[in-house]
Amino acid sequence: MDEAAPDTAGVIAPPPLLFAAGLAAGLLADVAKPAPRLPSAAWRVAGGLPLLAAGLLLVGWAAHAMHRAGTPVPPTRASVVLVVEGPFRFTRNPVYLGMTLCYTGVALLLDRLWVLALLPGVLAALQRGVVAREERYLERRFGEAYRRYRRGVARWL
Repeated sequence: MDEAAPDTAGVIAPPPLLFAAGLAAGLLADVAKPAPRLPSAAWRVAGGLPLLAAGLLLVGWAAHAMHRAGTPVPPTRASVVLVVEGPFRFTRNPVYLGMTLCYTGVALLLDRLWVLALLPGVLAALQRGVVAREERYLERRFGEAYRRYRRGVARWL
């Protein structure tokens, strides 16, 4: 590795920015060509609020685990330790899973199907531009410890 290069994963963008871009693009698409609406407000709230709440709780739990371990949450900063506690026992990407739940909940609450339709593109950008780069970085940084962790814990669920 180049000594002058920062010790980070080299992600394409902060993950919240990727989700915000998908949300903004979906809202703009809905202005340009409105999509059909969901059948009832009660259904939207019953689906959207629990997803949003679950996502926020998962992101908060993961951030707490990272802070307790002494490593930064943003993937644009160097990882200090490999976090394997808290929600990281069940998924290697609890922050991104939580953000996905939040995004889906917001899309339902706003009743914007275009936002939902763009979620696969957001997840593809996240996978290629963030997750894959983080995985390479963590393997380089933590070696066999990360490989063992990766074998025992699913990427998403």
